[in-house]
Amino acid sequence: MKLPRIMLAAPASGSGKTLITCGILKALVNRGYRTASFKCGPDYIDPMFHSRVIGTRSGNLDTFFTEPEITRYLFGKAAREAEISVVEGVMGYYDGLAGISTKASSSDVAGTLGIPVVFIVNCRGLSISVLPLLKGFLEFEEPRNIQGVILNQVSEGMYPDMKRLIEEHLPLKVLGYVPRVPELVLESRHLGLVLPGEIEELQKKLNELAKLLEKTLDIDAFMAMAAAAPELKYEAPNVPLLKEAGKVSVAVAEDEAFCFTYRDNLELLEEMGARLVSFSPLHDKELPKGIQGLILSGGYPELHGEALSKNTSMLTSVYQAVAGGLPCIAECGGFLYLHKTLEGADGKVYPMAGVLEANAYRRDKLSRFGYVTLKALSDQMLLKKGNEIRGHEFHYWESESCGSSMRAQKPLRKRSWECVHGSGTLYAGFPHLFFYSNPSAAWDFLQKCEVMPCLG
Repeated sequence: MKLPRIMLAAPASGSGKTLITCGILKALVNRGYRTASFKCGPDYIDPMFHSRVIGTRSGNLDTFFTEPEITRYLFGKAAREAEISVVEGVMGYYDGLAGISTKASSSDVAGTLGIPVVFIVNCRGLSISVLPLLKGFLEFEEPRNIQGVILNQVSEGMYPDMKRLIEEHLPLKVLGYVPRVPELVLESRHLGLVLPGEIEELQKKLNELAKLLEKTLDIDAFMAMAAAAPELKYEAPNVPLLKEAGKVSVAVAEDEAFCFTYRDNLELLEEMGARLVSFSPLHDKELPKGIQGLILSGGYPELHGEALSKNTSMLTSVYQAVAGGLPCIAECGGFLYLHKTLEGADGKVYPMAGVLEANAYRRDKLSRFGYVTLKALSDQMLLKKGNEIRGHEFHYWESESCGSSMRAQKPLRKRSWECVHGSGTLYAGFPHLFFYSNPSAAWDFLQKCEVMPCLG
């Protein structure tokens, strides 16, 4: 299919990728284009921000989680109804697994999907030195996908000379510049915690940013570069199907406290025939009636400890269901929710569902951050002994009991550890899973659900 697409990447984090990506997406939406957006890597926050605030269909692209043919399928499935798809890179363009490989880097994604790349260079304290910097990135790897450049933090007066020098010496098209705009910078809090009352304010800020970029960037050339991307071939994988579509119902936690769920995971469950039912552990009184499975997503339960603990009817409902054998996947924040107690961000300790006889507490630094491959050490709901699935960890909170039913292995490193409470009906642990890295895990979960009597 002819799928217009383009990636915004950079030499390093802190170059302005996220700000400029959000501004360009808003400009495209304001022009009336059907726009899809993607983020390289295991990131929930940017896609959530794009969908809630900017209004684009958004998802993840990750070549650690998925083989090339699945990566192309997931992209093509999401991009086929869009007039343009914009991909935001991660870290530096070539930075991949363990910091020692280009695998799972922005470059790897660009190569897998044949995406033209526009480089964003932060030129603060930089002028003609931008030439060897860009030349090095162009010559490091073949085939190169870098075709354009945007100069960030450049003055209107300096821009014409820098554009001329780059285009005279390098095979790149300069698509514009972005001046210093401290009043339009998106704080990290915004990207992580978008509250309903903030959305209108953020949309106003993004509209101002989009108006600025319409003046300083060549959006038409940006669109033309995306339109010139080569055709992309992809095929849907064969997945098993439940006997009767929609008969198996799975409740999915979805509210301010539980909001980290891969869209592709949920869509795979639906493709297999599940019916997904959203509910709120914060606001609802009990689990939905008629469900046969439960997904407690990751998120921010530590920021809502008091409200979650006061909703005692929901805590009781979850405890009775999970302890009674309802198939349950609880990742990170959902895992914390199943503990006996949770230390909130306010430093107070709150009672939780009590499925696990352990307490969860805060640490001052990230614990076990990054990609992992999980191997089952025994037969359990999601995996048979010896089988693997991929995921990632990102958490400041810790548990007195992380479990021991799986072994997590860091890619390209020797470090490993035991984790996860796994049984015939439970997956509870810090790692966030990506089902397309092993679709049989999703299928085994649904088969467990299928034989369960409906709740309530």
